[in-house]
Amino acid sequence: MTLIAPLIASFLRERVTNENTRATYAHAFRLLFEFASKRLRLAPSLVGLDQLDASLALAFLDQIQGARRNGSRTRNARLAAIKSFMRFIEPQVPAALDQVRRIVAIPAHRTDLRLVRHLSAAEAHAVLEAPRRDSKSGIRDRAMIYLALTGGLRVSELVGLQLQDIRFDGRLLEVCVHGKGRKERALLLWKEVGMALRAGSPCVARRAARKCSFPLEASP
Repeated sequence: MTLIAPLIASFLRERVTNENTRATYAHAFRLLFEFASKRLRLAPSLVGLDQLDASLALAFLDQIQGARRNGSRTRNARLAAIKSFMRFIEPQVPAALDQVRRIVAIPAHRTDLRLVRHLSAAEAHAVLEAPRRDSKSGIRDRAMIYLALTGGLRVSELVGLQLQDIRFDGRLLEVCVHGKGRKERALLLWKEVGMALRAGSPCVARRAARKCSFPLEASP
C-alpha cells in the first residue's frame, strides 16, 4: 500500500510555490485527513493512496457542506486542492490512473459571480487619512495604504514588494507587482503616490532623491 502522507508532503513542497496557496491546500488536506481517519478508523499517517477514491472525496465534500456548513465556494476550493494533488501523482503512480480520472471528473458546484465593489471616494479618503501623520509608523502606514488604494494591490502583493520593484520616472512612479501564480503587472502611478511613498520610507526617499526633482514632503 502506498501511504498518502509522503506524497502530500512532496506535492506541497514541489508543486505549490505560492505561500498562501500552500497554506490553503495544507488546511484542506488536514480536514481531509481528519475525515478519512474517522471514516476508515486509521491514523492519518496510515491512510493509503488507494483509499482516497472518488466516493471518499465526495463524502468529504458533503461533510464540509453539511456538518461544517461551508458554502459552494469553499467546497470548490477544497476540491481544487484534491484535484491538483491527483494530477501531481498521476505520472508517478500509474496504477492510480483510473482513480485519478474519477476524482478529476468530480464537478465543481456552480456559484454566482458577485461584483467586487470598490470604496467610494469618501471611504477611500477616510481610510487614507486614518494613520497619524506625526509619527513614523503613521507616515509609513499612509504610504502603504495610498499605494494599495491607487494600485489595486492585494495585501500579499503589497507586503511582498521589494525596493527593486519600485522606480521613479520623472514625476511618476513605476511599480512592478508580483501577483498570484507568478504573474506580474506593471503600474504607472501619479506624483502624489510617489511623494507619500518617499515620505514613508527613508530608503526609498534616498534612492528617489538621486533620480527625481520633485520635493520629498508628503502631500497635504
